[in-house]
Amino acid sequence: MTQKIIDIHPHIISPDTGRYPYAPIGGVRSDWSAERPFAIEQYLAEMTAAGVSQAAMVQSATTYGYDNSYAADSACRFPDRIVGVYTVDISAPDAVATIERWRARGMAGLRLFGAGSTVQTDGRWMIAPESYPIWEHMAEINMTVAIQTTSIGIPVVEEILERFPDVNIILDHLGRPDLTDGAPYAKAATLWKLARFDNLYLKITPRTFDLSEKPPASPDTFFPRLVAEYGADRLAWGSNFPANTGTLKDLVEQGHRCFAALRDADRNAIWAGTAETLYPQLISAAQQEAACE
Repeated sequence: MTQKIIDIHPHIISPDTGRYPYAPIGGVRSDWSAERPFAIEQYLAEMTAAGVSQAAMVQSATTYGYDNSYAADSACRFPDRIVGVYTVDISAPDAVATIERWRARGMAGLRLFGAGSTVQTDGRWMIAPESYPIWEHMAEINMTVAIQTTSIGIPVVEEILERFPDVNIILDHLGRPDLTDGAPYAKAATLWKLARFDNLYLKITPRTFDLSEKPPASPDTFFPRLVAEYGADRLAWGSNFPANTGTLKDLVEQGHRCFAALRDADRNAIWAGTAETLYPQLISAAQQEAACE
């Protein structure tokens, strides 16, 4: 049987800078977006070649900041294949209204960018009192919030999980754990500690694969441990394409290699089942078509 695959972490960049001008968060554009820009049509071709059926398209905040127009236009053009995970300034007084406007244009999830290649903050702004209405709104509309951060922001993520247990949080790149000591991965203690939060999900990307394939770490010891701690129904795959080098097919093949020690049911959840839980709009193309009318 063909493996169903949903990609919950691709990015797209338009060649039309007049219609979609650059406005990166922090004022610095990511290197990958300049070196490997893929338009939506190119990404769709990559999907077909890689056997990826659908995607939750993640706003490139290091290219467009809070202007989700290109991802939204793409979600509305291809509603049977694409939903959007957009970036919104949650400190703005009209943030709830802004989210509702983007929801009408294919928004299935919110993404907050705390720390990455171009920005390094602990993300304390995510849990400032003025953000509370946003978190309450996310719980009310059952919208998943993806958080991009590194170890510097994990304490804030923990506070969010504790304060807002009714909001599903997915942590990009597993929060970039340290796997350099190999099994049983004592240096990844923070990752194992966070498993106690039922509302925390983890996004497995090629960055995770690369870490797991550097000895003494190995995919055959790391991913079974990850499933044992979290359950496969709280794990989902995202390509990080084209920020990661290689074709989308290459990245899928890396995933198959790294998941080889897992049970079929666990692989099915990671490749697609958890994505449908986090972004239920993927299940019904008709709902997405109606949203963009």
